[in-house]
Amino acid sequence: MNYSGTGNEKATPASELNRTHIGHTVSFEPDEFTLVFGKIAAVARKEGGVTIALQGVQGSGGLQASYSIPGSQQVYLQPDMLTNTESTIKDLFGKVQENLRGTSHKGEDRTDKL
Repeated sequence: MNYSGTGNEKATPASELNRTHIGHTVSFEPDEFTLVFGKIAAVARKEGGVTIALQGVQGSGGLQASYSIPGSQQVYLQPDMLTNTESTIKDLFGKVQENLRGTSHKGEDRTDKL
């Protein structure tokens, strides 16, 4: 396999995972034969690697609950909906402010010309 995420996933080195990623949906290849999709329950950093524990996997038909991978390996994170929404609102608010400023300046320019 040679998984490189989907269009909306963000590639991140495993070594950059931290507590803020707990609960995020992740996908990665722990080995050349396996592709994992799941929600992060815990992240443990060890010398030379990272262990990712997944939520809700215990007792699920022989699936592993945790995987150790090299810190340099890419994992693919689904975007955090709250963060994305916050960014979108900030962007829109900035555009509205910019438009309002542009409108008031144009109005002032018209007044000056009269």
